[in-house]
Amino acid sequence: MTSTDDKIQPVAGLSRHSDAELAARAKAMESILVEKGIIGSDAIDYMSSVYENEVGPQIGAKVVAKAWTDPEFKARLLADATKACEELGFGGMQGEEMIALEDTESVHHMVVCTLCSCYPWPVLGLPPNWYKYPAYRSRAVRDPRGVMKEFGLDLPESVEVRVWDSSAELRYFVLPMRPEGTDGWTEEQLEALVTRDAMIGVGGVQSPGA
Repeated sequence: MTSTDDKIQPVAGLSRHSDAELAARAKAMESILVEKGIIGSDAIDYMSSVYENEVGPQIGAKVVAKAWTDPEFKARLLADATKACEELGFGGMQGEEMIALEDTESVHHMVVCTLCSCYPWPVLGLPPNWYKYPAYRSRAVRDPRGVMKEFGLDLPESVEVRVWDSSAELRYFVLPMRPEGTDGWTEEQLEALVTRDAMIGVGGVQSPGA
């Protein structure tokens, strides 16, 4: 039986506050930093713009949607994810060597960093807090199905689960399966379905209307 401290759900739950709660906390922190002269409001606005538009899992979602709609790009992505992402203008520090892992009907991939929190920043942004915690780093290896269930993903026993350990030299992300019911969708529409959790492998991509 898993101890309370070893469960992932409470860790993942840290990211499930309402938007209003998160906005209030961020505003309070911003006010304190500006009041103490630690940082200016213009710098905060700049960093907010960067993380909203230039860094984060929305970048990975663009890569996934491109692979879903362009077979030639998908082949290049699976052959050399770093170069394929650079084609779209995404790359840099913490993403010098990346590998994309393709989910199929019979194989599902999940990513962890057992030593620290190595993560493909250029496509997924900053790692979530739970990705860094010992509970995730240890259980992802010995009980990946249990971890995925706590994130809401319950795979059939017929699906093989492969866990990949990222490092400072090599970082992985998942190319999830394209959901049914999206034939004819544009890349922009598909991007909206792709989540950070799906590209780490703890979640899946929901079909439209699911």
